[in-house]
Amino acid sequence: MNQQTSTRRTFIKQVILGASALSLPRLNVLARPAKDRLGVALVGLGLYSTNLLAPALQRTKHCYLAGIVTGTPAKAEQWKRRYGIPDRNIYNYQSMDKIANNPDIDVVYIVLPNSMHMEYAIRAANAGKHVWCEKPMALTAHECEAIIKACRDNKVKLAIGYRMQHEPNTQAVIRFGKERVYGPVKSISAAAGFHYNRTDHWRQKKSMGGGAMYDMGVYSLQAARYCSGEEPIAVTAQQSTARPEVFKDVDETMTFDLEFPSGIRAHCQTSFARNINSLRVNCEKGWYQLEPF
Repeated sequence: MNQQTSTRRTFIKQVILGASALSLPRLNVLARPAKDRLGVALVGLGLYSTNLLAPALQRTKHCYLAGIVTGTPAKAEQWKRRYGIPDRNIYNYQSMDKIANNPDIDVVYIVLPNSMHMEYAIRAANAGKHVWCEKPMALTAHECEAIIKACRDNKVKLAIGYRMQHEPNTQAVIRFGKERVYGPVKSISAAAGFHYNRTDHWRQKKSMGGGAMYDMGVYSLQAARYCSGEEPIAVTAQQSTARPEVFKDVDETMTFDLEFPSGIRAHCQTSFARNINSLRVNCEKGWYQLEPF
C-alpha cells in the first residue's frame, strides 16, 4: 500500500473548497422567470445525464429537457429521437456559445469531468444562461471564484448539483446542530464511498480531476460542515491506494481529520475501495446517526 500523509492549514481553502465549493444554502436560488417552465440544456451525455438527469427531467414540473451539448454525433441523433429535441437545440462543444441566441434554453447544466467545470460554466454564463454545475464545483478555490465572478458579471444564477440540503433527514441533523437539541456538538464522524470497479475512466486520472476526494469526499466534508455549522481551520489528511495499478496518480482512499473554531473535531473518510456510508454526531447530552446518510 502506498501512503502519503500531509498536514496543512491551507488544505481546505486551496483544495477542498474547490471540491465542495459552496453548499446550496449559500448559493443564489434560481428564481422562476415569467415562463411556466425552464428549458434545460445538458452539457455532457455520460451515464449521469443518460441514466438519471434526462429521465428525471421528463417528470419535473417547472423545468424540462430543452437541449443538449455533446461531442458525439451518434449520441445527438439518439437523444433527438428519444426526447424529441429539435435540431436548433442540439450543439457540440465548438458551437455551444450559440446557445446565447436560443430563447428555448434558460439553464445550462454542466455534467462533465471535474477538470472541465470551470471552462464550460464560464462559457454558459457568458452566453447569458443560468448555470447548474455538478459537484465538485471545480478543482481549486481560484476556479470556483472565476465561475462565481462570471455568473455575477453576466447577472445569471448559479447552483451546484449537491442535493443533500434538500433531503429531510439531512435537514433534521442540520436543525439539531443549530438548535443544540442534544447540547453542543463535540465530534463528528462521516464516511462516504463505494467499491469502484472501472479501471480506465476519467475518475482515475489526475488531469481530469479524478480521485475519491473530489467525488465521494464531497459528502463527508459537507456533512462535517453542515453538522458543525462552522468552517474548518485545520486538517490532517492521509491518502492511500490499495490498487496502484488502477489508481496511479489519484487517491483511492482519503482519511482526513478536521478541526473547527469551537473545538469540534471531525473524522472523515472517503473511498473508491470499499462501501462506506454513515454519519454520527456526538453531542454533550446525546448523539444522532444516519446510516446510510
